[in-house]
Amino acid sequence: MKFRTEINISPSLQKITYNNKSLFIGSCFTENIGNQMQKLKFPSMVNPFGILYNPLSINTCLQRLIAAKPYNSDELHHFNEQWHSWAHHGHFSHKNQNTCLQNINQELKTASIFLKQADFLLLTLGTAFVYQWKESGEIVANCHKIPQKQFDHYRISVKDIVEVLSPTLKQIQQLNPKLQIIFTLSPIRHWKNGAIDNQLSKATLLVAIHELKAKLKKVNYFPAYEIMMDDLRDYRFYESDMLHPTSTAIDYIWGKFQEAYFDQQTGKLKERIEKILNAKNHRPRNPNSEAHQRFLQQQLKYIEGLENEYPLLDFEEEKGFFLNKEKN
Repeated sequence: MKFRTEINISPSLQKITYNNKSLFIGSCFTENIGNQMQKLKFPSMVNPFGILYNPLSINTCLQRLIAAKPYNSDELHHFNEQWHSWAHHGHFSHKNQNTCLQNINQELKTASIFLKQADFLLLTLGTAFVYQWKESGEIVANCHKIPQKQFDHYRISVKDIVEVLSPTLKQIQQLNPKLQIIFTLSPIRHWKNGAIDNQLSKATLLVAIHELKAKLKKVNYFPAYEIMMDDLRDYRFYESDMLHPTSTAIDYIWGKFQEAYFDQQTGKLKERIEKILNAKNHRPRNPNSEAHQRFLQQQLKYIEGLENEYPLLDFEEEKGFFLNKEKN
């Protein structure tokens, strides 16, 4: 007997390995997967503009990364005693204008170089609803808690999304011909728009993604949304707000992602790295015991062996942790 509709994903022909660079851009679900990749030492970068929800703001981000043009003070806005960028998430906002600009441009410079070298670009679309600042007509990535009356709020169309993203993605692939693009649709529900508009929004994004996939080369789709909506069709897989997936749901979707995009060799190396991370989180009963000191020395020796095999892996944080505990 079957009690749920499990979604089986065919393994991708394009595998992500520890030799590949991956850039993640989009909604907070992007960070769920991207942060896992960074934690496991994959060469990756996550949301250089901060969390972006709508396709037009994602396009603005991509265009700026292509141009590698630094932001200037005229592009910042001062509200609520802080400087903000309409193109960035609020964690870039700062009370000091120069600090705000410096943080934005430093991340821009790094990400622009990274994009041109990346093997994979993972884009997660969250909502088809946008906020447009009435004063200038700009589509904003974040309203920065400015009164909603200063914005127009509406849903963009499939045509809008395809016409904006298609030439940008073509331009990126011309700059970086090896780049593979993976779209996902965020399973997080945007309930402030209401049940019906949330579904219309997700449907709009889904159709647009598949039109882009049909129109462009090297574009794939990972069904995170479908896994959450069908395979995990139960409120026990949602946080208390009933909108965000629980850690269990995220881990399950992450597992499906690994099955699709990791080969056997990558999976084995990942497990060896996880062993070190688990050891770092180990809480000994007696930190001063000889047994624990031997444990710390074993971890350092294990790391040394991995570094000799894979010189590109960075274990400086873990080595510092075990050395510090050994001295204490």
